[in-house]
Amino acid sequence: MKIKHLNVYKKDLSNARPYTIAFKTVDEVNNAFVELELENGITGFGSGNPSEYVVGESLDSTMTVLQEGDLDFMIGRDIRHFYTLLEEIQARFPKNPAARAALDIAIHDAFSQYLGVPLALFLGQKIKSLPTSVTIGIKNVAETLEEAKEYYDMGFRVLKVKTGSNVDEDIERMKKLRETYGKEFTIRVDANQGYDPAALSHFFYTTRNDNIELIEQPLPAASVEQLKAQPDDIKQIIAADESLISSKDAFRLASPPAASGIFNIKLMKSGGIHPGRQIASIAQASGTELMWGCNDESAISISAALHTALGFTNTKYLDLDGSLDLLEDVVTGGFEIKDGWMSVGSQSGLGVTKKTR
Repeated sequence: MKIKHLNVYKKDLSNARPYTIAFKTVDEVNNAFVELELENGITGFGSGNPSEYVVGESLDSTMTVLQEGDLDFMIGRDIRHFYTLLEEIQARFPKNPAARAALDIAIHDAFSQYLGVPLALFLGQKIKSLPTSVTIGIKNVAETLEEAKEYYDMGFRVLKVKTGSNVDEDIERMKKLRETYGKEFTIRVDANQGYDPAALSHFFYTTRNDNIELIEQPLPAASVEQLKAQPDDIKQIIAADESLISSKDAFRLASPPAASGIFNIKLMKSGGIHPGRQIASIAQASGTELMWGCNDESAISISAALHTALGFTNTKYLDLDGSLDLLEDVVTGGFEIKDGWMSVGSQSGLGVTKKTR
């Protein structure tokens, strides 16, 4: 079954809730989209939204490598040459993980549709459903509590709170959240590289009784040796994010002494499902737990991450809220969410349907 046509475009999906993290404020959600059509009419969908600060790829560079002429090598190729195509995409665009992810996801969607099974089933689904966290940006205490109440009223029970600007203010926010909600919320923290070792130690031990589930990337991405030097009780709840882009990074982080107890895999960093699963396998072999995260993304790539995440028994955490605050999207479907718990349906492929106007 051959690939007949590829359609590439970009669109600003807009964010209903702009937010601030340690190094930027997010108010636009520009995504690149790929529609891969097979000769029998099946269309596979892919999307990408790079994080330039993390991987050095801008949306403009994503679109440049996704221009039709650069993808001519795929036209006429048999979708059943599945792994050959996936490996070739990874090799052709080494500096553009979001572009690779968009193509990789489209191929996975098309191929699992061709097989007539949900992508999660094709990838060996082992978990039925997990709760996702929802993200609160860097805000003052009052604003943090106000947004937490909104999410509580919507049925969510896992918060990820952005920190890293001022450690004492971060601690105050944690204390007030616990004082207000008791054990009603699971609380995660994402410092986005905003701490040094002293600030990390201060935050961890001061909030030790506040049941912080995990701390994402507290130290700069290049400071892997500083992560490895942390006490075991701290490392156990650290989720490596910006330090983890490739399989090579996964080996380095997992090599004794391990730098973290958790890997945060994002398809936009790894370059798609295929390399993301390679990282996940390294985590599984090393006894590292998995968190699956995202940028601000279309439901296409959020669904792809969810379908993939459910195939690993060491997946313990989801942070796949990247499409929930979009003002619009190009598709519907892909996943189901109820009271914060995410699952996939029975439709073949990703289970997404393009919107019509």
